[in-house]
This record gives sequence, C-alpha cells and structure tokens, in this order.
Amino acid sequence: MTTLTAVSEVEFSTLRDNLNVSDSVLSKHLAALGEVRYIKSRKGVHLGRRTTWISMTSTGGKALREHAAVLRELIAGVE
Repeated sequence: MTTLTAVSEVEFSTLRDNLNVSDSVLSKHLAALGEVRYIKSRKGVHLGRRTTWISMTSTGGKALREHAAVLRELIAGVE
C-alpha cells in the first residue's frame, strides 16, 4: 500500500518487481485488498502487451493513514 502512495497507478509487473514477490503472491494480496476496496485495478495495453494497472482508492488511503497513525503511537511508546 505504501508503494501506491507515490504514484497515481502502477503496472502489476512493476509492483511485483519492486516488492520482489511472485505473480501468485501479489495477485492473492491484491485480491484481498480489492475485496475491501483498498485498491482498484484496470486492464490495459502498455508497449503492445496486455497489462493490469493498480491504484489505491480513497478508502485504501484512509485505512493506510489510520494504520500508520497507530504504528506511530506504538513506536512512540518505545524508549
């Protein structure tokens, strides 16, 4: 999710390569994130080949910000 904050959308293969995971692992996680409407995907053509583009939804952005805030609180308690 944090990777998606830096872009309006990202190609599936770029995301896979940046996260250093397999297609199946990324697909599984994206499906779970899609089910709760944190991300959306669209099919398209890039450089003559079919591809999938992934973007974060406003719901996903809100959830990420809330999660980061909780993590900051937890970290602040560590001396």
